[in-house]
Amino acid sequence: MNIFNQLFGLFLKSRHTSNLFRRRVILESLPKEEGRAGAVPDPLSRQLLQQARDDLSSVLAQLNTSKEGLTDDEADAIRANIGPNEVEHEKPIPGWLHLWLSYKNPFNLLLTVLAVVSYFTEDIKAAIVIGSMVVLSTLIRFVQERRSNQAAQALKELVSNKASVIRCALSDDDDAARPLESSPAGPKEIPIKQLVPGDIVLLSAGDMIPADCRVMSAKDLFVSQSAMTGESLPVEKFPDANGSAGSALEMANLVFMGTNVVSGAATVVVLATGNNTYFGALATRVTASTRETTAFQAGVNKVSWLLIRFALVMVPIVFMINGFTKGDWPEAFLFALSVAVGLTPEMLPMIVTSTLAKGAVLLSRKKVIVKRLDAIQNFGAMNVLCTDKTGTLTQDKIALARHTDVFGHESEEVLEFAYLNSFYQTGLKNLLDRAVLEHFEVAKELQLSKNYKKIDEIPFDFQRRRMSVVVSERDDHHELICKGALEEIVAACTRVRDGEQTVALDAAMLERVYRVTRDLNEEGLRVVAVAMKEIPPSQVAYSVADESDLTLIGYIAFLDPPKESTAPALKALAENGVTVKVLTGDNELVTAEVCRQVGLAVQGIVLGPQIDLMDDSTLAEAVERHTIFAKLSPLNKERIVRSLRGNGHVVGFMGDGINDAPALRAADIGISVDSAVDIAKEAADIILLERSLMVLEEGVIEGRKTFSNMLKYIRMTASSNFGNVFSVLIASVFLPFLPMLPLQLLVQNLLYDISQIAIPFDNVDATMVARPLKWNPDDIRRFMIFFGPISSIFDITTFLVMWYVFKANAAEHQMLFQSGWFVVGLLTQTLIVHMIRTPRIPFIESRAAGPLMAMTLLIMALGVFLPMGPLASYFKLQALPLHYFAWLAAILLSYAMLTTLMKRHYIRRFGWQ
Repeated sequence: MNIFNQLFGLFLKSRHTSNLFRRRVILESLPKEEGRAGAVPDPLSRQLLQQARDDLSSVLAQLNTSKEGLTDDEADAIRANIGPNEVEHEKPIPGWLHLWLSYKNPFNLLLTVLAVVSYFTEDIKAAIVIGSMVVLSTLIRFVQERRSNQAAQALKELVSNKASVIRCALSDDDDAARPLESSPAGPKEIPIKQLVPGDIVLLSAGDMIPADCRVMSAKDLFVSQSAMTGESLPVEKFPDANGSAGSALEMANLVFMGTNVVSGAATVVVLATGNNTYFGALATRVTASTRETTAFQAGVNKVSWLLIRFALVMVPIVFMINGFTKGDWPEAFLFALSVAVGLTPEMLPMIVTSTLAKGAVLLSRKKVIVKRLDAIQNFGAMNVLCTDKTGTLTQDKIALARHTDVFGHESEEVLEFAYLNSFYQTGLKNLLDRAVLEHFEVAKELQLSKNYKKIDEIPFDFQRRRMSVVVSERDDHHELICKGALEEIVAACTRVRDGEQTVALDAAMLERVYRVTRDLNEEGLRVVAVAMKEIPPSQVAYSVADESDLTLIGYIAFLDPPKESTAPALKALAENGVTVKVLTGDNELVTAEVCRQVGLAVQGIVLGPQIDLMDDSTLAEAVERHTIFAKLSPLNKERIVRSLRGNGHVVGFMGDGINDAPALRAADIGISVDSAVDIAKEAADIILLERSLMVLEEGVIEGRKTFSNMLKYIRMTASSNFGNVFSVLIASVFLPFLPMLPLQLLVQNLLYDISQIAIPFDNVDATMVARPLKWNPDDIRRFMIFFGPISSIFDITTFLVMWYVFKANAAEHQMLFQSGWFVVGLLTQTLIVHMIRTPRIPFIESRAAGPLMAMTLLIMALGVFLPMGPLASYFKLQALPLHYFAWLAAILLSYAMLTTLMKRHYIRRFGWQ
């Protein structure tokens, strides 16, 4: 695909990639009180309340559905009538609006005002040149974005979120009554945008709520509604309505689009989709859906407004000086306006967006999908990467290595109990469950369908770190089977299985348990404890309170070997200035062993319970000294990330689980994988299609290249514009005529802007990407003041040469003077990008990429051609004497040499980023 078909694909992707990401961002932009019932239209609020209070059978009848769900044909018919499950804010914008948004920035608006003023003051040529600048900037952005829309939509599908839906299959008799003759076809994964009212959806921990739904059945279902209500704690949901609730959000049996499941499981029926949801009603009231301004955005704005404020001060001074000294006030006014145009970095939005979009396209080829373009800059600035162990350092192919009794002896009984637990749970099945379920022979041995029947389950959550299922064995008794983290399981046990006997779990036995599991951990095995108890068959409902007085029967131990690519990837990250810290909920001994195997230096271990006891200052010291943080809760991970950021680091966090979502949001750059749970992908800024640190290292380098190219333009624009003002100011004071006509100044600025279009395609020195690149607006200001006046030195030299050598010292010779400065000004401006694009010697130690070299040569050739060719009279220029070009070569060479010397001095004093 043509690069221009892709160039802004990722820019659009940052606006359209993840519907759920957009939903959360919109919700976060609302005042929390708008998340109340009064924030949505009364009919919608009343309808939701009514559907929450009606009998479930009545609601299903209203939706023309049943507990078996809709058929595919019925769902297609409903979708054709009401549209996809997308809120209006997320639909692709129409062409006219896109064109307006491409045009609408402060610089284009300023240029338009100047063009109008020029037209009404009968300076038609100036109006044409300024109008060309506006049209060029707008069309480049508009055309590239529109042509890339198709590519962006394809990328969007790579990180699409799906819902688990029950659809029913009709009998062969087409005329049969649907509720009687239909049968469930089983759950199927479909894109969220295909959901329709009446669909039956299965929810589990980590899922985003895909629409407004009524809870049909639930087990320990806790939902985070903080984005809509501002309440930080999850809310438990039940099938029954809360009759006293006065707001739809307070109804215990309603769940809403844009919220997420923290723990538990549920079956829900979709009540409303798209714009008809509670979220959709809120979204239509929001005019902006961007996140809080990032450091990068703030820095770019700071530089832009610095130049604009500088223009607001200097332009009136230039106007007054030329008006008084030349006596032609209209001409002085137009000249001052032209200076304002020259000071305006009108190409900045296009250059920044182009550079970021090109970087995102290149990252997509490396299997890195960028959801938010500004994240690329943070990618390059990242100097600390916090990552989980499983699947990142390790192969993510967990195998069940051992199943032992309490004393470490092989035990088939323990495997059988573990299999029952994994088989019957309906919540979030992780890699450990899948490894257990690969032992198909156990299912055959147990004869599950004949001997066992599921009664209930107690879903996993990250506070208990365990989960239980209750099964009936031959209708004789119930068995509660619990598996989870060792400490949490032991805390719920009072006895241990010893052969056919059970003995008390006293202090001596507890020490023996820990000794056996420690030995397994030191082998690099992850240990999960298994416990159970028998319960009379009279009990039918179970809760967390029943996880007590258990008998510990043994352990299942898993092996997740390190990836072969992990060690070289960690080495590469270290060489590029990125420190890796491991944040895991796993055992510290297993984590330490894996880190040693992959060559990650273990500089101390901190456990979650220890972090809970630390205040912020103590934690700030601990995160600097240690590399492994184990047995962490989601809150622990978030605190560590925030503490690292508070210490001045740019922190990346890589995670894929529901427990990682708070840390993903807290990090400067959240990184997840396409196989992650919905809430993790929604919270991330970047999605990896391949779960590898090596891919991440490549992404870091590409982020730094992108940042370096942006920095070139910003530095060049700031310093060049700053120097030009001094030159104009000095010339205005001493010359009896304008140093350059407004039209000439505008043409020079237009050609100069065109020469910068190739900057996003430039090469970047290896030394520039070896260390993290952090945005520093103060460095830009210092750079501008340091290098800006250098061009003024050679502008003044040009004035003197034209005045004394070529005798262009009277009004009748002003065309010669202006032609001479026009060429020098354009060539020095074009040359400066090569001087500051690298800390090395340009053209010798570091050469620009082909597109930038070609564009530079083209613009320089045009700059010489205009006064020497047939168009000279149109622009009020004249041919220059041949010996002028000897002076031109000397000025350009001296300019390059002095800039190089000053650059070395600058690097020694301030460094070069």
